[in-house]
Amino acid sequence: MRGDRCIEIGAVEIDDGVITEHTFHEYINPDGKVIPPDSYMVHKISNAFLEDKPKMAAIAPKFLEFVGDAPIVAHNGADFDFPFMNHELAMLNLPPIPRTQQLDSIVIARNRVFGPKSYSLDALAKWFGISLTARADAHGALIDAEILAKVFLELENTEPAPDVHDIIEKQHAAFLAHPKIGADFPYRKFAAHDDELENHNAFMAKITG
Repeated sequence: MRGDRCIEIGAVEIDDGVITEHTFHEYINPDGKVIPPDSYMVHKISNAFLEDKPKMAAIAPKFLEFVGDAPIVAHNGADFDFPFMNHELAMLNLPPIPRTQQLDSIVIARNRVFGPKSYSLDALAKWFGISLTARADAHGALIDAEILAKVFLELENTEPAPDVHDIIEKQHAAFLAHPKIGADFPYRKFAAHDDELENHNAFMAKITG
């Protein structure tokens, strides 16, 4: 984690498909860690602002109590949020957030939304028509959590994206069933050349990920 520390936690509750008013939000004293200028430009939280805020030792138990055993949704959580939070918890000898509670919304989006050029939280919010006005000036943990909650509910109501192999198979079947083409359409009766197979395999690998 490069010695980085958590300086803000924000979470909102979703109950039976509805975002409730039950939220968790705390600023955290980074315990001597200096906030880099590039990070400050994103969230506009300074060391001076955090000087009188509680340290993680006081916040972590409250956060664990807030989430309980419910699923926790984080955007790109598998690569960042969950390892980061579990690192903080480990330093306090507290139990980690178990894998069974971890939901990564970017993974869900990639399996359910077929079209956006990016799967960032901003891009998905725009894709679903969710306003980003609240984070126009700076990113904030609670603001991001509220936007993510709205995105997650949209994802929950979105059918999984079709498998590309199924699309190809259906198009091939339609091709064979075409009255002017059909299964009797002339086709070459010799095997593909090595370079043709190589190009075909490269194309299939590209479109199937």
